[in-house]
Amino acid sequence: MNAMTAMRQYQTVNTQAQAVDASPHRLIQMLMDGGLTRIAQARGAMERGQVALKGELIGKAIGIIGGLREGLDLQKGGELAANLDSLYQYMATRLLQANVKNEIAPLEEVAGLLREVKTGWDAISQ
Repeated sequence: MNAMTAMRQYQTVNTQAQAVDASPHRLIQMLMDGGLTRIAQARGAMERGQVALKGELIGKAIGIIGGLREGLDLQKGGELAANLDSLYQYMATRLLQANVKNEIAPLEEVAGLLREVKTGWDAISQ
């Protein structure tokens, strides 16, 4: 087993352990962090011409955005939840476009939007 494989396994176990103990608020933070990480990794893969890896990472980012959408309570959340739902849908569409067109600009746009939402989420006290 090489060092990179061992490090990835450690990170996976560490992330899973954090998730077990995390509050719902922290779980959303972890999803947002994971989305931003996958987008950054996808950008790197795109810049290196690693097409398959880019597609895999963008797919993971879309899945994370989907998880954020599923976490919304559209019944109780009112206008804010509806707006976030639309924003997450837009982000997923832009990520798909980034993948299909092999363009960095949509990745940067989605990362910026997600960072903005995360800043607001992080400001919420528990």
